[in-house]
Amino acid sequence: MTVERLSPLDLMTRLVSFPTVSRDTNRPLIDWVAAYLSDHGIEHHIWVDPEQPEKAGLYAHVGPRIAGGLVLSGHTDVVPVDGQDWSSDPFVVEEREGKYFGRGCADMKGFDALALWALVEGHYRDLKRPLQLAYTFDEEIGCTGAPPLIVEMQKHLPKAEAVIVGEPSMLKAVTGHKGGAGFATRIVGHEVHSSLMHQGVSAIMEGARLIDWANQRNAENRSKPATDLAAMFTPPWTTCHVGMVSGGTAHNITAGECRFWMDFRVVPGETLAQWEANYRAEVAQVEAAMQAVHPDTRIEVEKVFDVPGLVPEEDGAAETLVRSLTGDNGRHVVSYGTEAGQFQQAGYSAVICGPGDIAQAHQADEFITVAQFQAGHHLMRDLLDRLAR
Repeated sequence: MTVERLSPLDLMTRLVSFPTVSRDTNRPLIDWVAAYLSDHGIEHHIWVDPEQPEKAGLYAHVGPRIAGGLVLSGHTDVVPVDGQDWSSDPFVVEEREGKYFGRGCADMKGFDALALWALVEGHYRDLKRPLQLAYTFDEEIGCTGAPPLIVEMQKHLPKAEAVIVGEPSMLKAVTGHKGGAGFATRIVGHEVHSSLMHQGVSAIMEGARLIDWANQRNAENRSKPATDLAAMFTPPWTTCHVGMVSGGTAHNITAGECRFWMDFRVVPGETLAQWEANYRAEVAQVEAAMQAVHPDTRIEVEKVFDVPGLVPEEDGAAETLVRSLTGDNGRHVVSYGTEAGQFQQAGYSAVICGPGDIAQAHQADEFITVAQFQAGHHLMRDLLDRLAR
């Protein structure tokens, strides 16, 4: 019986139809992909997160079982569509005006579809170097799904030499990005009537001290001369950011609780560990002053995510391959984090290269142009030719 080999567009349409918002399960998508690979007799493995069994990653291998191959890696989760004004169903790919619309078409089910197509086509080619696929989860909430999947891949598959992470880059070779870390911060104060605020501890006002500390660090970082490596990024300094704050009971009660996330995006040359140490040191000082007023007050800090930066490699295998396929010789870095830094940290040469524009990511009416999707398909055909030589 002949097994159907779906086109890249058919695959993207199928992948987008699964509403894999990060807060929800991605298992139906992973199970469908596994069944599709099984139909073609392709070796694959599903890794289920033991802490949240509704989430899973998948990795697969075609070609000779030798080291030195290539991984095509993409995340399967997408951001929510809640509150966004879409012109069409976000989970149905619709073509209009030379664009494919749908949640994830750009970020990054377009690349996922192309990678899956390439893997299946590679299965039917006489590849001299292996091709592997990695589908991750929870990238959108801190790149937490990739590290355990990378560990599992290295246990069961020959280790590849290079990784292409297909975040939308207009098919340019992005060779560096900032590292990132996020800390869920909870301040527990002591409630009193605001007319007696000197006897209480306002969690919100104490939290404001930490937020102002971030403002001061941003001002200092901005004023420092940038290193040559940091100068590649926009902005060329480490940023400290709080995007949401919650807490308090009433306007005339000192707040008993305040919650926010403190995020850092760190330029190469500085370390996430040092910025974490700096923040925790400031937290300790604020907490000590709080407890001098009331001993039951405290500050709790939990690291929610920790994404290493992607450091530009000198003659890196991944970059060299992508440049040879695309003809792109430009110097490209980004300030957001990706799973490429995690693959690099695990010993792979890594580069970011995928179709579509990051400006469309997370937007209402997210799209990838037909031309970019077709260019991505062309790149995958050239890649298979290269692996078959």
